[in-house]
Amino acid sequence: MQEQMLVYTGVVIILATWILQWAVAAGVKAKQPQAVPGKVPENISHESLVFRTHRTFMNTLENVPMFLATVFVALFMGLNSDWFGYWVMIFAVARILHMVLYYAIATEKNPSPRSWFFAIGAVANIAILIQCVLHLTAM
Repeated sequence: MQEQMLVYTGVVIILATWILQWAVAAGVKAKQPQAVPGKVPENISHESLVFRTHRTFMNTLENVPMFLATVFVALFMGLNSDWFGYWVMIFAVARILHMVLYYAIATEKNPSPRSWFFAIGAVANIAILIQCVLHLTAM
């Protein structure tokens, strides 16, 4: 049961982070002169906080649904291991650090410091998927 609490806590953190990113992106953009709802200016890049907050939110939209699908499949299968919970928490922390670094560092450099936390999140997703496959083969 403790393993599942770690999973549930991680999922709640991920969802709260996602909502926070939406609110920050919307708020930063709305404060801009002549802001148009739903449209980000085309002529901005990493030097703009509007761009960085928008891209952080969009990156989460690209990554979190796939991760949550993997987590929910694992839960539906009855996957119950300490590492399942650890990987969910690793993903949650990696997404927060990715967000903070994206907000703080305006760089076009690749890989940027935020890229490492994107990669850690991807590894967490793959690790849980591997756990699912191993669980299936043991059934």
